Amino acid sequence: MAEERTDGKPADGTESHDPDFPEAFLSFMRQGWRDTSLPVGPRPEVPHHAKRRAALSAAFPGETLVIPTGTEKVRANDTDHPFRPGSDFAYLTGDHDPDSVLVLRPNGSGHDATLYMRPRSSRETDEFFRSRHGELWVGRRHTLAEKSTELGLPTEDLSTLDGALARMAPGRTRVLRGFDHRVDAAVRPWDGPREEGQPARDRELAITIAELKLVKDEWEVAQLQDAVDATVRGFEDVARVLPADRGVSERLLEGIFALRARHDGNDVGYSSIVGGGEHATILHWVHNHGATRPGELLLMDMGVENRNLYTADVTRVLPVDGRFTPLQRQVYDAVYAAQQAGIDAIRPGVGFREVHLTSMRVLAEALKDLGLLPVGVDEAMDPASTVYRRWTLHGTSHMLGIDVHDCANARKEKYRDGQLGEGYVLTVEPGLYFQPEDELVPEELRGIGVRIEDDILVTATGAVNLSAGLPRRSDEVETWLAAQREAGPRLPG
Repeated sequence: MAEERTDGKPADGTESHDPDFPEAFLSFMRQGWRDTSLPVGPRPEVPHHAKRRAALSAAFPGETLVIPTGTEKVRANDTDHPFRPGSDFAYLTGDHDPDSVLVLRPNGSGHDATLYMRPRSSRETDEFFRSRHGELWVGRRHTLAEKSTELGLPTEDLSTLDGALARMAPGRTRVLRGFDHRVDAAVRPWDGPREEGQPARDRELAITIAELKLVKDEWEVAQLQDAVDATVRGFEDVARVLPADRGVSERLLEGIFALRARHDGNDVGYSSIVGGGEHATILHWVHNHGATRPGELLLMDMGVENRNLYTADVTRVLPVDGRFTPLQRQVYDAVYAAQQAGIDAIRPGVGFREVHLTSMRVLAEALKDLGLLPVGVDEAMDPASTVYRRWTLHGTSHMLGIDVHDCANARKEKYRDGQLGEGYVLTVEPGLYFQPEDELVPEELRGIGVRIEDDILVTATGAVNLSAGLPRRSDEVETWLAAQREAGPRLPG
């Protein structure tokens, strides 16, 4: 695919501050290099990706499908954010390199898949030592043959994609839009109905992939368990450096967990939430510039994204000094009871909303016991009221997988208004949050926030807690925290 930059920088990958080299140096750099090959073999997950492509092929017979991974995003000036492949693209290919595009062409009985990719920089040009894509700058890239061997996919040079896209008929081509502006511009949208700002035909492609991702196969469940296990180790690491008698910065704890995520996985699956004291009442507190304090609670919502990009999503609340106060325990135990009720409700055929409502009723009853509800529990739970949500704020569950909020493009009737199926993985994460400025709650409750979150696999007989390696009951949390502190700090290894 022809190189095109939108940030005003040279298209050949050089920068305005790069030096002008004399010809003698350029000539010298072009010679004396030994060729090497990468020791690649087929990845064990290749059959799983092939099965997913076959399912997508069956959904769109006779149509060309274009799925890009996306491009690197500028962080500041000439530095980029670390690249993370598009989730749908990775789900279908397993490839992690930027700029690549998967094309599925109909062949009469299904589709032929081709991966367009940026191959290894040839030593026949200066790219390998002068360009931002060059090997001496970013390391060895795969050749077309190496990538094909590794992924079990035919490959083509990305530079040929423009011509291939130009030959595609808009009325028989669907594009996963919003990931690569070059692809979006090259394939003219069909002049038909539009949905959520894009052609309805293309929207249907995104919906179909999302709904295919609802059911996790055995390999995906193993990836999620791997991510969860690393997350458990990360929580242990944090607990081992959390002092009981003095404060430490939230960012220290965030960094300790991030070390585990980078060592045992690809990265964190989302921005870690580390909220000490009243910061625990802020749902997406990611500034993490506060500090822990003995006597207060610490809420941590964190997850490791493993090397195949599947992520855990776990929340735990710890008493910083090691013991819950009676009031903290009362709030915590109410949230635990709500979470357990939600988990107990999970089985195939149960409505996704039912898990939420089951947990919320337990919390509404707890709020009534605390004297906070202005009405009875039944009236509070009525859809015309829901006043209990002042202190619960969010939904109880979301799907989990190769995205922390997986399957987000699925239709409501398949997800939010649908029923759970065997192989679904979802979070269960009720919470109670008493804002420090909320004058409708007693002063002693203000600034307390509790959320407990686990990752749950739906099986034929009910639910399996993938994150059961971390305790949930208040007494077990205290015992676990004491044990981690006694064990002391450790380095990943």
